[in-house]
Amino acid sequence: MNTFAISSQPLNFETIEQILGNNLKITLSDEAKTKIQHCRDYLDNKLKNHSEPIYGITTGFGSLCNIQISEKDLSKLQENLVKSHACGLGAEVDDEIVKLMLLLKVHALSSGNSGVQVQTVERLLDFYNNNALPVVYEQGSLGASGDLAPLAHLCLPLLGMGELRLNGKVMPAKKVLKQFGWEPLTLQSKEGLALLNGTQFMGAHAVHILLKAKKLSLMTDITGAISLEAYNGRLDPFMAQLHTIRPHKGQIETARNFRNLLNGSQLIVQSGKKVQDPYSFRCIPQVHGAVKDTIAYVSSVTLTEINAVTDNPTIFPDEDLVLSGGNFHGEPIAFALDFLSIALAELGNISERRVYRLIAGQRGLPEFLVAKPGLNSGFMIPQYTAASIVSQNKQLATPCSVDSITSSNEQEDHVSMGANAATKTLRVVNNLEKLIAIELFAGTQALEFRDAAATSPFLNAFISEYRSVVPFINDDKIMYTEIGKSIDFIRNVKVDFPE
Repeated sequence: MNTFAISSQPLNFETIEQILGNNLKITLSDEAKTKIQHCRDYLDNKLKNHSEPIYGITTGFGSLCNIQISEKDLSKLQENLVKSHACGLGAEVDDEIVKLMLLLKVHALSSGNSGVQVQTVERLLDFYNNNALPVVYEQGSLGASGDLAPLAHLCLPLLGMGELRLNGKVMPAKKVLKQFGWEPLTLQSKEGLALLNGTQFMGAHAVHILLKAKKLSLMTDITGAISLEAYNGRLDPFMAQLHTIRPHKGQIETARNFRNLLNGSQLIVQSGKKVQDPYSFRCIPQVHGAVKDTIAYVSSVTLTEINAVTDNPTIFPDEDLVLSGGNFHGEPIAFALDFLSIALAELGNISERRVYRLIAGQRGLPEFLVAKPGLNSGFMIPQYTAASIVSQNKQLATPCSVDSITSSNEQEDHVSMGANAATKTLRVVNNLEKLIAIELFAGTQALEFRDAAATSPFLNAFISEYRSVVPFINDDKIMYTEIGKSIDFIRNVKVDFPE
């Protein structure tokens, strides 16, 4: 199957991974086309027979909602909206997130409650399928009237304006449209508002972050197990009996993961261990488990959000209703992303503490994990780097959703700041990837000072694969290249988790 048809079926993470991983083309199902056209026909008829103002369709926007627009200017109104709201600044959004924005916007418009033209949705799919990706910027959304600025940049190219990235090169949208033989679209009533209102910037970030976080959560179990072996830690804290009497789902899962990861290890069952391990080892089920539970919660909120209609006003053709409400307000996803940033920061925090224990010259390990400390600094500075990143993540974990700044002449007097929550949580998860890489780098090094071959078959195989990329460090060398290789390894490795 080379294509995926958008229909009334909700999207899930497995489907999105399949679409992205297999580079599937996206089409509109006949069902979706029918719904979109039905709503558009209803709105056209409504405007012919309705003299009262309808917000955003025959009026201005925000605090200008009391200004009625003449019928001859309705198309110009929508074009002006897209142009005037393209005020994004800052870094350009990653291509994969822009592709997700396109996918999620198309999916939302396909519900048939937005009043857009079929050709408008199909042009967004043209961008997606031809990898002609609008240039979108990180800054500018308050996460409350929808993600107005980033979505304006996403949709400017529909009008032959703005910029598209094609084959890695940023080009004027007008030039790219001409190259593909696409004519700029003329937006009809309501279309600009339908395109700009919505939470697809926040939603796309959340999906991207969650797909990464789910893998990193499991990778941290693996690196934690390697560190536990290297530190000569105990298996007792991972025994099932402890967790059945405090049955948080993630805690139970984490403890089971560690028992499975360490199954067959001779190191974990050897005698002469300390009576207790530090919390960064002993409380792994509780901390890693709480992160898993947070990821599960945020996943649930995100799935609801990306399968929702979040533009405004919303059209219900069969009920003859056009309702103006607040489905574009990003509070649910803002809260969730803030929560996720806290959890991911903590996962990195406990990982760095294990690295510190490994380099501290404890439990028979040499200081800084080299044979000749003093002459060699060894793993001294990778821990510094980890500490710096952990500190940054702690600062980034400060919630964005507790802030609000009034906009639009106080018509929009409470906003979610969910877009800021999205972009900073992306930084947190990318930082977490670096921290896990440093733990993997240090943990495998530390394990070499024990009988590394006596660890479990699973960890042996995993470390062997890693060693094909990053060697044991005998003497000081440039370390950032090895950390970079470790990051790439974590990003690309495929793991069949032991059952």
